Amino acid sequence: MLKDFTSISKSVEVKKLLRFSTNTKKKSKKVPMDGNTAATYVSYRMSDLAIIYPITPATNMGEYADKWSAEGLKNIFGQELDVTEMQSEGGASGALHGAATSGALTTTYTSSQGLLLMIPNMYKLAGERLPTVFHVASRVVGGQGLSIFCDHSDVMATRQTGFAFMCCANTQEVLDLALICHLATIKTSIPFLNFFDGFRISHEISDIELISDETMKKFVDWDALKYYKQNSLNPEHPEVRGTVQSTEVYFQHLEATNKFYDSCPDQVQDYMDLLAKETGRQYHVFDYHGHPEAEQVIVAMGSGVSPVEEYLDKFPNKKIGLIKVRLFRPWSKKHFHDQLPSTCKRVVVLDRVKEHGSSGEPLFLDVASTLIGTGIDVVGGRYGISGKEFTPAMVEAVYKNSQRKEPRRGFTIGIIDDMTRLSLDYGEPIDCVPEGTTQCVFWGIGGDGTVGANKNAIKIITENTDLHGQGYFVYSAHKSGGVTVSHLRFGPKKITSSYLVTDSNYTAVHYKSYIGKYDLLKTAKYGSTLVLNTDKLTLKELEESLPGSFKQEIAKKNLKLYVIDASEIAQKVGLGERVNMIMQAVFFKLSGVLPVKESMDLLKKAIKKEYLRKGMDIVQKNYNAVDLGIESIIEMNYDQERWSKSEIEKAEKKKDEPWFIENIMRPLLKLEGDKLPVSKLMNGGRMPPGTSKYEKRGFAISVPKWHPENCIQCNLCSLVCPHGVVRPFLLTKEEVENAPQKMQTIKATGLKDKKAELEFLIQVSPYDCTGCTNCTNVCPRDCLPQFPTKREIEEQGKNWEYVTETVPFKLDQFKRNTVKGSQFHQPLFEVSGACAGCGETPAIKLVTQLFGPEIMVANASGCSSVYGGTYPWNPYTNDRDGIGVAWSNSLFEDNAEFGLGMVKSMKHQRSKLKLIVNDVLKNENEHKKEFIDLLKEWLEQYSDLHKSFKVSKKIKKYYKEHFVDLNGDFINNSLDCNVKQIWDRKDMLAQKSQWIIGGDGWAYDIGYGGLDHILASEENLNILVLDTEVYSNTGGQASKSTPRSGVAQFTANGKATGKKDLGLIAMTYGNVYVAYICPQANPNQAVKALKEAGEWPGVSLVISYAPCIAHGIKNGLGRAAEHTKEAVRTGYVHLYRFNPRNFGTNKNPFTIDSKKPKPGIEKFLMKQNRFASLKRSFPEEFEKKQKQLAQDCKNRYESYLSFKEMYGKDLKKK
Repeated sequence: MLKDFTSISKSVEVKKLLRFSTNTKKKSKKVPMDGNTAATYVSYRMSDLAIIYPITPATNMGEYADKWSAEGLKNIFGQELDVTEMQSEGGASGALHGAATSGALTTTYTSSQGLLLMIPNMYKLAGERLPTVFHVASRVVGGQGLSIFCDHSDVMATRQTGFAFMCCANTQEVLDLALICHLATIKTSIPFLNFFDGFRISHEISDIELISDETMKKFVDWDALKYYKQNSLNPEHPEVRGTVQSTEVYFQHLEATNKFYDSCPDQVQDYMDLLAKETGRQYHVFDYHGHPEAEQVIVAMGSGVSPVEEYLDKFPNKKIGLIKVRLFRPWSKKHFHDQLPSTCKRVVVLDRVKEHGSSGEPLFLDVASTLIGTGIDVVGGRYGISGKEFTPAMVEAVYKNSQRKEPRRGFTIGIIDDMTRLSLDYGEPIDCVPEGTTQCVFWGIGGDGTVGANKNAIKIITENTDLHGQGYFVYSAHKSGGVTVSHLRFGPKKITSSYLVTDSNYTAVHYKSYIGKYDLLKTAKYGSTLVLNTDKLTLKELEESLPGSFKQEIAKKNLKLYVIDASEIAQKVGLGERVNMIMQAVFFKLSGVLPVKESMDLLKKAIKKEYLRKGMDIVQKNYNAVDLGIESIIEMNYDQERWSKSEIEKAEKKKDEPWFIENIMRPLLKLEGDKLPVSKLMNGGRMPPGTSKYEKRGFAISVPKWHPENCIQCNLCSLVCPHGVVRPFLLTKEEVENAPQKMQTIKATGLKDKKAELEFLIQVSPYDCTGCTNCTNVCPRDCLPQFPTKREIEEQGKNWEYVTETVPFKLDQFKRNTVKGSQFHQPLFEVSGACAGCGETPAIKLVTQLFGPEIMVANASGCSSVYGGTYPWNPYTNDRDGIGVAWSNSLFEDNAEFGLGMVKSMKHQRSKLKLIVNDVLKNENEHKKEFIDLLKEWLEQYSDLHKSFKVSKKIKKYYKEHFVDLNGDFINNSLDCNVKQIWDRKDMLAQKSQWIIGGDGWAYDIGYGGLDHILASEENLNILVLDTEVYSNTGGQASKSTPRSGVAQFTANGKATGKKDLGLIAMTYGNVYVAYICPQANPNQAVKALKEAGEWPGVSLVISYAPCIAHGIKNGLGRAAEHTKEAVRTGYVHLYRFNPRNFGTNKNPFTIDSKKPKPGIEKFLMKQNRFASLKRSFPEEFEKKQKQLAQDCKNRYESYLSFKEMYGKDLKKK
């Protein structure tokens, strides 16, 4: 008998899933969940093993499976699912192949490039006819850029492997068709791929009906399963598989599988019919929807079918229709013809993918070949790529195009293509949602809890009323502090609208700074409700603060207006910036979807379940927030006529901005990127440097203000600032007096030139600061207290632009390779989209200050590529001469090789330049001595980063003065050819500092093979590993850097093995510079290590310990310096340097920079929720693994002592 899930689950969501899964007699009850959960719900029960690797947006499936397994949930075979995380998708597919060969029903979850890494093993699985199911949240395969949103490029890139492909159009279908796939793979011995649109379905929450375990069991072909297991690879009946085949037999073996693929569609249909008898939900290999005598028929698959269905239901008399593709492979012409109306004259095929250079996209080609000889015209088009909206209005445009005598072929819909002019125009939104549906839009900010609260609202409403619900959430690319928009729908009928809300009954603006920045009322219906979180609580104050255009829109739409100071309430009850529960209480009170008292009781019940693990004090604070929230709502009875005539504010005179900022970035910042035409976008997805500084988010509640009277000018505040918005400057008295706002300074101390009369300033950018408080907390003299952002913008906002853009840098007063001196150098990494208090970014920023401006960066995919390279925000910038960081991202797995390619390219091109210079020097008498001396100096400083840069500037200056005009064209065409070539190759004059940057998920796991190869080379390059000890970007999954007992995604009951020592492995090569640093804990050691790494002429590896939001640090990331110092003090982190330069000298190559650990590591670990949560969830595991972790740290330190002693003995012998 299966274990009752509710008795062992500590997860609210999981309890709900199983509460209804073991009783087939009762009527099915709707349960809210997203597509990822639905796929896992089935795959967990129908599989023996899950072999996984994280990739957005499929990661959650593996997380749920691991969590449920840790909690003891049984599959239909009476066992927990065995979940294994591999080092890459390639590794996962290889292990899956081995498991399937050996007789285990095995599943995996993946997406995008991850799926492509599985292709070789997909061929093997299909060729050997091994049952398995891959669940894929389909996503763009990155080309000119990386996108985490949906299209079908990943799936279509694998359609030739021999897998069967099932496509789902909504969350209910994900659950149902996942089961069909698992049943059919056992029956047919053909591997299946079950796919659904990433984010649009994988993360959309809607209520669905579950299928019980007993029903799943009843559907299984146990004889087929028995046959599979008994014929798996086993010494009891030995055989050889995976053979090498010659030309005589390979072709025949391939064709021998035809009969299995021919029968597969009918077998799939049999299971669809069986499911219909049990649940009433009928599916077909192809499903038709629309007029029985349709003349134009759309063919589509995935979430794109939903707006088409809605449009057809809205206009039932139009002779149009839709064929929904369920089973994409094997493609069945017979089943397709069975569904196509005999009246059809033209078919329009919609593909959610672009296949460059082809005669048509994949689905189009299948349909076109199916209809050969029928006389039916086939038109193809593309839609929805990278999650682009596809709405009923666009559906109408597609049908109108199909009704033309000469329709546009190969069209696009949803964009403006003003180059190839393939795009179709479409009209205003068409309301096609089911009648009686209430639609809501919530404008929140990343990290404020709005999304989580809205997910709770869906659960509360759908579980406690007869209403159906749907929720979809739009996120900014910023790791935190970006705009989030929640789109919720509730109604008496099932909702499958796979597009954003366009007519909202309720609009809530959670941040007043959004007013005037975004078109907040675009979706608001006439007479609907608007709630503003604002500190203007009287009508007079509100009228004075709101822009005239905003008041006009409110009046024009006759909106019911309510205000509440949720931010003040949140501060009052101790929730900081989290206004989510306050605004959620307001929603329940005003929406009337439930009686107020009942909704408040349910909301508090949800709060307790959500936050009890964090302590009852947190629960009580949220209770208080809810109570104050419903008491504090104020209705504003504005004068509609007067507001409708409000004076429109004059647009501020625009400051001259670069073309990219004005034409690309500004529309994107207003969330109007869909209006950008093709012609405006740069080929290859490139963007110029330093664009992020133009955003000026200004979302922090408070920012630091420098109090100079106590300052000791240590510059620690600047070094630890994650966003480069706290900086020191040296100014003359005249420069201070010319500042646009009052500027407080003190006399600069410690200058090289004792006679220099310079003032010292710490300047903050209040617009860009995230309010993390790192600078405030690291300051030894309390010189940076926090003050309200608005006040600081008014008092010092203009001074930031003045000092960063106008005041000359005085870089000769301090040594660059010191903590203090480095901070006077312009950081060429600034204002990134990283989390407030991010522990990674100070190390990157420091690299640019020590080695800029001639820096090349190869960046692995991950957090550092998202905050470092998300279009259009580029935090990597240039100096005032236009030279700066050249940055690029290839993939997750190949970053080391990518960086190697860069350095080899530069090395080769510079060597050619060197040959040319030497050729010129052979005839030095033909040129002026000044020019020859410059070339000789360049040869002398050829390999020196900073000196070659200085010489390159002098050579360029000489050319401009003697050889070229202002346009860079040669004045004298008869000039020596080699002299001309030097100018043509001037970009290669300066030596480049090559950096390969990535997180521990890359360096320790998926990219380790390539990294190891680079370590074994002798190239002059530097590797910076940002060690957060988890996959930060995909939600905090365990990596091989995760320490024992650490609770992370995929290690719900605490990691069982210890942390991989990447540094120690690298040291075994002997010729690699290796250091482990933490800039927040020991800035001096970090600067010294980076300096030595840059100076080493071979490979250097610097691992930087980085506190992360995924650690759950109880005092927050604002206390990073304090927390990391404790980590070093207690021996959790060890700082060291291994310098090969010291071989052959009287210095030990290995230096331990941290002191002998002091007691207290257990206390330290409890300050991170990733360790403390294990004690609450799995106390027995906690006791065992925490002791092992403490011993791991002790053993590591002792191994370092042994390492140091070993080299010390060598020194003594010498």
